[in-house]
Amino acid sequence: MKWFTYLSGALLIAGSVAPAMAQSSGAVLTVPNEATLPKGPVGDAIKYGRALLSNTRRMLPNNVGNGLNCSSCHLSGGTVAYASPWVGLTGVFPEYRSRNGKLISLQERINDCFQRSMNGKPLAFDSTEMNAIMAYMKWLSTGVPTGTSVTGRGFEKIDASLNPDHARGAALYASQCAACHGSVGQGTTNPQGGYVFPPVWGPDSFNVGAGMARLYTAAAFIKHNMPLGRGGSLSAQEAVDLAWYVTQQPRPDYPARIHDWPKGGRPKDAR
Repeated sequence: MKWFTYLSGALLIAGSVAPAMAQSSGAVLTVPNEATLPKGPVGDAIKYGRALLSNTRRMLPNNVGNGLNCSSCHLSGGTVAYASPWVGLTGVFPEYRSRNGKLISLQERINDCFQRSMNGKPLAFDSTEMNAIMAYMKWLSTGVPTGTSVTGRGFEKIDASLNPDHARGAALYASQCAACHGSVGQGTTNPQGGYVFPPVWGPDSFNVGAGMARLYTAAAFIKHNMPLGRGGSLSAQEAVDLAWYVTQQPRPDYPARIHDWPKGGRPKDAR
């Protein structure tokens, strides 16, 4: 099962914004035509931001502490519904996040993912790289009314009352995932460097503070998007079983998680 994938170089998420549950909205998720890219410095920044999010590990080695790219979770460059798309995000931030317990900017949300999903270090808010990422997300959000989420933002909802079964999850991983992500979650390496299919646990995967390390967040992603090309073929129970097996495997720690949900409301699957 191809839980995550890299489609490097193409119009393709560490980057990494909001593995939150999907929200209802009145805006249709529409990806701008490539022909609408502006000329000059702004267009160059948009292209650079897209490249950074698709080849994050190679292009930002000082900020990424594992083997992932942002496009590992934000499929096809953040353009796929219910795969945490970036379309429309620039119009809904600043946004209150209960995990942070405060209103945060989109730059803060991006850095949250660099520190958690990428197990790395934040970008400077005024850096060329952060501005390029913001430019790409702004372009993706063309035509989405300010303050409106697109249909398919975040992940689809999944029944959080379902209880996982470890043995069933292990069997599902062996039959659906191991061919691409390895028998022990180590991923499939690329001879040119990095991963063709990234690791889903171990030292080169996301840390325990990442949204994808949570049972029902991971299950929601799996249910809608995996196996790659056959999203929706697993039942909700199978997705929960599989997510439990994967999320409970060893992965890097994130000590700062003890400060999450400072005002309460910690989800039952929080690590």
